[in-house]
Amino acid sequence: MLAFVVVHLLVALALPFLARRSTRAAFLTAAVPPAAALFWVLSQAGPVLSGQTISETVEWAPLIGLQFAFRLDALSLLMTVLVAGLGAVVLVYADSYFTRGGGDARRSAPLLLAFAGAMLGLIFSDDLITVYVFWELTTICSFLLVGQAGLSRESRRSALQALMITSLGGLVMLLGFVVLGETAGTYRISELVEHPPGGTATAVAAVLILVGAFTKSAQIPFHNWLPAAMVAPTPISAYLHAASMVKAGVFLVARLAPVFLGVPQWYLPAILFGLATMLLGGWRALHEYDLKKLLAYGTVSQLGFLMVLFGAGTHTGAMAGAAMLLAHGMFKATLFLVVGIIDHQAGTRDIRELSGLGRRMPWLAMIAVLGVASMAGLPPMLGFIGKEAAFSAFLTGGRPDLLVDVVLVLGSMLTVAYSLRMLFGAFADKPGVPATKAKKPGLQAVLPAAVPAVVGVVLGLGYPVADTLASSYAEAFTPVVDPYHLALWHGFNLPLLLSAIAVAGGVALHLSRVQLTAMRNRLPRPLDAQRGYERIMALLERVAVGVTGRLQVGSLPTYLGIILLTVLAVPGSALLLRTDLPDDLRSYDDLLQIPLAIVVIVAAIAVLRSRRRLTAVLLVGVVGYGIGGLFIVDGGPDLALAQFLVETLTLVAFVFVLRRLPVRFTQSDTTALRAPRAIIAGAAGIFISLAAVIFSGARHAPPEASAEFIANAEKGAGATNVVNAIIVDFRAFDTVGEISVLAVAATGVASLILASRHERRKRSTRVPPITAKTTIKQPEEVRE
Repeated sequence: MLAFVVVHLLVALALPFLARRSTRAAFLTAAVPPAAALFWVLSQAGPVLSGQTISETVEWAPLIGLQFAFRLDALSLLMTVLVAGLGAVVLVYADSYFTRGGGDARRSAPLLLAFAGAMLGLIFSDDLITVYVFWELTTICSFLLVGQAGLSRESRRSALQALMITSLGGLVMLLGFVVLGETAGTYRISELVEHPPGGTATAVAAVLILVGAFTKSAQIPFHNWLPAAMVAPTPISAYLHAASMVKAGVFLVARLAPVFLGVPQWYLPAILFGLATMLLGGWRALHEYDLKKLLAYGTVSQLGFLMVLFGAGTHTGAMAGAAMLLAHGMFKATLFLVVGIIDHQAGTRDIRELSGLGRRMPWLAMIAVLGVASMAGLPPMLGFIGKEAAFSAFLTGGRPDLLVDVVLVLGSMLTVAYSLRMLFGAFADKPGVPATKAKKPGLQAVLPAAVPAVVGVVLGLGYPVADTLASSYAEAFTPVVDPYHLALWHGFNLPLLLSAIAVAGGVALHLSRVQLTAMRNRLPRPLDAQRGYERIMALLERVAVGVTGRLQVGSLPTYLGIILLTVLAVPGSALLLRTDLPDDLRSYDDLLQIPLAIVVIVAAIAVLRSRRRLTAVLLVGVVGYGIGGLFIVDGGPDLALAQFLVETLTLVAFVFVLRRLPVRFTQSDTTALRAPRAIIAGAAGIFISLAAVIFSGARHAPPEASAEFIANAEKGAGATNVVNAIIVDFRAFDTVGEISVLAVAATGVASLILASRHERRKRSTRVPPITAKTTIKQPEEVRE
């Protein structure tokens, strides 16, 4: 699994060079790694679906427990079909969409492949830290793909908005991962599923992780970034914002749902926010005229639907969620690719300008009908099977709730209504609108759009395949006596009735769309997510400007005071919670420490009392040399040597700099500022002293690295002095870096010396000495 992720990223690095010669070759080459990953995963489907788990672990920092852990199970197999299968399809389609040799084509091929590799790493991850790493990689790739060249203000704004919302949500999610991992004592997801933690910390972790999932999957109130990202080219929208990236949040909820079974802070927000998102997205999609915007809000609605199903944490809900996750990827990818063809061939996506395309592009219309039928939940499509299972989840599952089903039916009505709006708006003959002139699309564009549509039909008719896949995932949830199974026909029952009501209600909403749009325009809009985002960003900008203006004042004492206050506020407050000193604390270990400490203290006090710059610098040097003496007494001659070298170079550098400054310090400070500065400095000194004592006494045994150094010093490095072996052999690069720093400092000192000599020579040649023969010309008015 790691090999496939690495291959994706390595090929993506090589694609820019290939794209310079041929973008067609770049796109077709980029489609190979996802296709290979899909074939390998499908070849492992038998063992995975029978209950076996394929795992792989790569240690990269074993001493601190950091590793890349991957696992292939039913859920990751399902997501691979979407990420790798649809990724290969979209990459082939993109070759026909982008202008050959254009800048967008050269950029999109490697970025799309890199994004596919990051998504594969995310869905294979069995470690929370690994999940976060690939989570942020998808965020970066999405930002670059949406922004493209950044030539338009809209693309830059949309890319930045997506980056801000998803990355901030990712940071909150990381905090939740840390809380969950530290509470459970492990970051392995498979171990968390086997032994779920409990308590208040787990509830806090659930809420924090949900925030990250909500931002990535465009749930209220973070949904506005997804429609704004539709400025990206259609292949990018089809892959990122329909098939893969926006599924990451839903996937995370599906992956961690078995960990948070029975945690109300997990399933209640997921259900409530999911239902609200489903209704809002469907309502907005019903009134859009841009086909991509319509599909974008439809995606928001469907993501809310998926969040409800996976967040419920029931066996039937998991079955329905798995079926709808697969169905949504198929029909939404189909419809986005169809819209891309319409836009490319007709030059517009506005349904008010489109008319008669069904007669000019009958094959494309048939493909769109298949996608719309699955989205609306019509038999025999996979969407119908998943939607019927969703209605059953809250009737026969672990949490029966008829109210949730009522809202799901209302949301499904909106889904049917905007599905019909998309289909008739794009292909129907409209009275009063002239027939749209459009070129017939080529096979390379139509075939990729047809593949996921046909797969949706095949999986609907061949529902045992989908049922096996969904059942394998749902085994992680609480089993029921009579488990639900996906099927085209369960008899005349309540879920079938709810499906029929949803379709009939959706047709009625579509027929009354004109009246609904007029009513919507009359309604007040007190809340608007986009306007709220813009106001928050403007407020943050004003706060940042205000804080920067007050802190970045060009005063070194002010900067030092801010740094010290931050140290006192963050680690200082933590130190107050634990102020216990070591039991064996002694005043001194060697008599020589006492005079050296007295010298350091006296010199430090004298620095504060000095009025001349050179005197202050010399006294600071005394402090440094005194500390070097303490290093010698404490048995650290190597540290003492480094301290002496640094102090000497610093002293010389200061002397040459001070030659250009006034001899005395300027007394511009007011008396009112001296007391606060003294308090801050005193508090910082006390903190450093206590921290040094507590931290030095906190270690009761040598670290593992020290034991390894001691064991390998004589045998591996031929040294009887462990410190010398560490400096010269084990940490040779660190030593080289320190030597480089000293060399740079010495070069700077030499440059100051040479610069001062050069300046003196220039002055001597520029100003001639006044002699008896020199005559000074007087101004004209003086001579008169």
